[in-house]
Amino acid sequence: MKKPILSIDEPERKKAVRADRPPTEGFATIVDGHFKSEFDTTDGAEAAGRALKSGYPMLQIEIYDADKKVRTLLS
Repeated sequence: MKKPILSIDEPERKKAVRADRPPTEGFATIVDGHFKSEFDTTDGAEAAGRALKSGYPMLQIEIYDADKKVRTLLS
């Protein structure tokens, strides 16, 4: 049986993001208690959270800071 030949041009596989574990670095949006998107900056996380909040005002959206391990409610 022949083994497949790996090509150098193949992109690396992305690591799977676990929704039940907090990120270890950066910022994340938390929607109704569930981790959703990860961001490098707090501005990116807040912009995404505000966009969700404007479309769906009933959602509870928080911004999670992985370095400080703090959740901030987006109002």
